[in-house]
Amino acid sequence: MGVVKEPARSRLKISEDVIITVARLAALDVKGVAGLSGEVSKMSKIRKNGPIKISMIGDVAAIDVKIIVKSSEKASAVANEVQSAVKENVQNMTGVAVARVNVTISNVVFD
Repeated sequence: MGVVKEPARSRLKISEDVIITVARLAALDVKGVAGLSGEVSKMSKIRKNGPIKISMIGDVAAIDVKIIVKSSEKASAVANEVQSAVKENVQNMTGVAVARVNVTISNVVFD
């Protein structure tokens, strides 16, 4: 006849800056990516004018990434690899579901 208490529900909120950092590192780790387009050093500037933009729709993220590709690599293959790497890393490291990753190739760098 005891009273059963329900466990307290807590909610973890991941900052968009964290998602941007994880996405940035994942994209730069892909072979064939020379850099991110418009890379800025300060996080506040990255969020507004930078190469990575996050749109949260409820608890699901949509990520836009602008990359610079090396000329020795096939651009479409690099873009596909960036999509996979960013989605996998963001989901694994933050627990935030990713609906889509849009990759824009903004430049090609010749070695």
